[in-house]
Amino acid sequence: MITTTAPAPLRPTRRLLALSGAALAAGLLLTGCSTTPATSDTNGAAQETSAATAASSFEIVDGWAKAGDGMTGVFGSLTNSGDSDLTLTSVASPAAAMVELHETVVSGGSSVMREVDGGFVIPAGGSFELEPGGNHIMFMDLPKPLLAGDEVELTLTFDDGSTVETSVLVKDYDGAQENYEDIEDSDGGSHGDMSSDEHAG
Repeated sequence: MITTTAPAPLRPTRRLLALSGAALAAGLLLTGCSTTPATSDTNGAAQETSAATAASSFEIVDGWAKAGDGMTGVFGSLTNSGDSDLTLTSVASPAAAMVELHETVVSGGSSVMREVDGGFVIPAGGSFELEPGGNHIMFMDLPKPLLAGDEVELTLTFDDGSTVETSVLVKDYDGAQENYEDIEDSDGGSHGDMSSDEHAG
């Protein structure tokens, strides 16, 4: 009697191959998904480094604010130790409801001060001076008087979005005898061009 052995069924092998293919596809899918967060983290780190570099190169030296009520100015030397220019675009402080960057210009034969267009540019490896009678940070609508000995907090924002938090000391100053009065501009606003005799400087 001749006995024949039936060939082993192929279905389990095919099923194993199918499962292996599915596992491989799933692995590739997971690998593809895992690369996205890594790229995002890398970009985030680069952005943080850029902001930190801008912040670390800036310093305000001998900064101070003039004691006063209603309106006053902040002065000092804005220094930049970095290898590229920095542009200070805005300043905020809990000591004032409104803060502007002001420059001195000549208009109609007289010296006036007004909000600067484009911010203060601090050259690479150099400084930008804020001084009475010249460019300065203008505090307006003070909720309470600034008294000599007070410390004023400042948050400075640059054109790249980076910020620096610092503080300056308030002191008395009798230099130019400014009056810090609101001057109505031609558009009816409360803070337009101001003469140097009536404005912080």
